[in-house]
Amino acid sequence: VQLQASGGGLVQAGGSLRLSCAGSGRTFSSAAVGWFRQAPGKEREFVGRIGWSGGTTYYADSVKGRFIISRDNAKSTAYLQMNSLKPEDTAVYYCAADRIYYREYAKPDSENYEYWGPGTQVTVSS
Repeated sequence: VQLQASGGGLVQAGGSLRLSCAGSGRTFSSAAVGWFRQAPGKEREFVGRIGWSGGTTYYADSVKGRFIISRDNAKSTAYLQMNSLKPEDTAVYYCAADRIYYREYAKPDSENYEYWGPGTQVTVSS
């Protein structure tokens, strides 16, 4: 089982993109989904997280107020709406599922997640 992120592309600074994260079955609807990103030469960093029911969200300070995470469990899909994009948002974006079902909160460490997919490239030009 993998979560597949899609929707990346090239956008100008100040623009918007919406990424999708497609999963499958009970695994997806029972687990929180985390979004991470990795820029060239940098470590993977936490972007945000949405709880398994969609009732709770957490964001990194660097994206708070600009990014919004949502999910539709009927479609086994989570979304990352990215607004007011900046060149420093350029990275490969990944989604993954919390290792523990129905956990409402986890530290923003990639070790708490599994079912990583290949990611999608987001490039923001200045």
